[in-house]
Amino acid sequence: MNKIDLKKELKQLYQASAKALAPVDVPPMKYLMIDGKGDPNTSLEYAHAVEALFAVSYAVKFMVKKSAQAIDYGVMPLEGLWWADDMSAFTTDDKADWKWTMMIMQPGFVADEVIAIAMKDARAKDLPALGKMRLEWFEEGRCAQVLHIGPFSTEGPTIERLHQFIDEKSARRGKHHEIYLSDIRRAAPEKWKTIIRHPME
Repeated sequence: MNKIDLKKELKQLYQASAKALAPVDVPPMKYLMIDGKGDPNTSLEYAHAVEALFAVSYAVKFMVKKSAQAIDYGVMPLEGLWWADDMSAFTTDDKADWKWTMMIMQPGFVADEVIAIAMKDARAKDLPALGKMRLEWFEEGRCAQVLHIGPFSTEGPTIERLHQFIDEKSARRGKHHEIYLSDIRRAAPEKWKTIIRHPME
């Protein structure tokens, strides 16, 4: 059995400093994705999306582990792209107009056919968001990122630091990107770790 720690192999992408902001080049990567809209704290659509993404990602992991490849790897963390038609929505407490793409990266060594089978097999389960799921390559290119420690509600100053860092060097482009490194069901909110990333020109 070959064990692979993808977060260690891709540490420049999945490890970040809370003190030092840093530019990073993000290569094209393959993701399971689901699009949606609404407050992530109260939206059933959001909860269903996260549930479906993890269900299929774990199914893929175990299929690869039991296959001739015999590779054991950890399922990658949940990630989210966030935006709104009116970006001022992010400065208010009204999150109903937030739009998002929730996603989980799939290893390059996993064949698309394996992921397709896992998605098909998952139809037997009660996963309302499964019909919205897609497998897609996503390329961000040059970005800047920083680690935020604490609840999501306190991200504001961290995001401002990141935007200032980018604006001093270049210009922002693309969508706000978050990578959730903590299991929020188990960790205390003050210890939650989230990588905040934004593409730059």
